[in-house]
Amino acid sequence: MTRDRALEILRYLIAGGINTAFGFGLYAALVWAGLDRYAAQAVGYVAGTAFNYVTYSRGVFRDAGPAKLRFALSYAANYLVNLAGLWAVSRLVANPYLAGAITTAGVVVVNYVVLKRLVFRA
Repeated sequence: MTRDRALEILRYLIAGGINTAFGFGLYAALVWAGLDRYAAQAVGYVAGTAFNYVTYSRGVFRDAGPAKLRFALSYAANYLVNLAGLWAVSRLVANPYLAGAITTAGVVVVNYVVLKRLVFRA
């Protein structure tokens, strides 16, 4: 792995941590407020998408051109993967916070690959 790629992955993980804290924090707050876990995930995901675009396009994949449409499409597909993951994990884990955290952790690698290879192309 090159130094540039390692730094890019580090920036991705930092931005992803910030993005995840925002999205999962909103999800947890909405579940705590009484909203259904699936509705809370949808609201958190939609609210976080614009924020995520800014952090990834300006902070991680800085050399890529504008990719708003590809980003929106990738996040729509990523949402479906998240939703399926939440459904599957919820069959094994009753706690909605833990189920949401496990689902979130499971898509981090997939999301990086999609953003790197399909969305933010040089």
